Amino acid sequence: MTTLAASETNPAARAGLALILALGVTQVAGYGALYYAFAVLAPGMTASFGWAPEWTYGGFALGLLAGGLAAPFAGRLVDRYGTRRMMSIGSVLASLSLLALSKADGLLSYYAAMIALEMVATLVLYDAAFTALTQAHGAGARRAISKLTLIGGFASTLFWPLTTALLTHADWRMIYQIYALGYLAVALPLHALALPRGRATAARPIQPGETPNTVGYLGGAARQRAFVLLAIAFSLQGFVVSAMSVHMLTLLQGFGFSAALAVALGAMVGPSQVTGRLIEMLFGTNVAPVTTAWVSGALMPFGFVLLVIGGGTTVLAGLFAIAYGVSMGLSSIVRGTVPLQLFGPAGYGAMLGKLSAPGLAIRAAAPLTFAVMMERAGLAASTAVLVTLSGAAALALLLLARGVSRR
Repeated sequence: MTTLAASETNPAARAGLALILALGVTQVAGYGALYYAFAVLAPGMTASFGWAPEWTYGGFALGLLAGGLAAPFAGRLVDRYGTRRMMSIGSVLASLSLLALSKADGLLSYYAAMIALEMVATLVLYDAAFTALTQAHGAGARRAISKLTLIGGFASTLFWPLTTALLTHADWRMIYQIYALGYLAVALPLHALALPRGRATAARPIQPGETPNTVGYLGGAARQRAFVLLAIAFSLQGFVVSAMSVHMLTLLQGFGFSAALAVALGAMVGPSQVTGRLIEMLFGTNVAPVTTAWVSGALMPFGFVLLVIGGGTTVLAGLFAIAYGVSMGLSSIVRGTVPLQLFGPAGYGAMLGKLSAPGLAIRAAAPLTFAVMMERAGLAASTAVLVTLSGAAALALLLLARGVSRR
């Protein structure tokens, strides 16, 4: 009913299940090929190039840094030209970047391909997809965003085992070539045909002389405070998630679990993400997005504490994986819904880009930094950092929710 009402009142919208399913498929394919595959392929890439692992992860980090720098600009392009045009262009550029990565034959070409890959990713992954749903649904896009992230949560669950299976038949170069062609064949038609044409007035950029709080959204000092708290929370959580996306299996083995059990525990994260998103979609309609934000934020340090006090206990490690996965799943929704609740749909794409920018160096440096930390400071100190950073992010979100509730 909500989707139908939105489509009837907004003639620019391509509302409904078809749009969500189309974007869901492209997000699974995009995150799988552009992001999650790297964790599986990185050791083979390192061996192929014959350099230290730091150079491989350094290229990934530099790419994330470039992507963060490009995010505000990409958001403005999406707001100005519409998601249909920009995500279609992004599909082609992402496929070409994957192909270029597969052809890299040295440090310079590898780093250039990684930078290009992460920069164009800003045109096709969640921020752009959330903007597409906001252009279709306006301020009522929350439920659509929840449904999209529910589908997107299967990216790691599908692509980690898929990439591992492909490695038994092909090297990392061939796999990236397969993903390049596959992503183009899947994403380009869906972006070109299913997304809204042009840009909806609901998501147009703020015009000179307009104020951002004309329809009850935050403005002035309250807007600046909310932006800072969100940027802090997203940045700190970004470090943790970025580090864990590469080093979760290593961390779990450090706590005494076998490689097979570590993989099994890590595999629980994906379904837990989906479960958290499903719960939010079914029961979170009457819960303010800022409330969902601090609850999801608190689950992450809680999970790490369970892992630490468990001392290698499988049950508590499993509860860690569930808590961490649910937190990750909800945080993806929060990233799209809280800015919409607080700042409104006007200039939405650019706002998401601006929120991503402050923590770009933190997120980009996370995989390499955490690897060095694990080697030199040890397991206990490294895990304590994860608890501290995720706890600080949860506190920032709690302060945000309390500030909004007092308005």
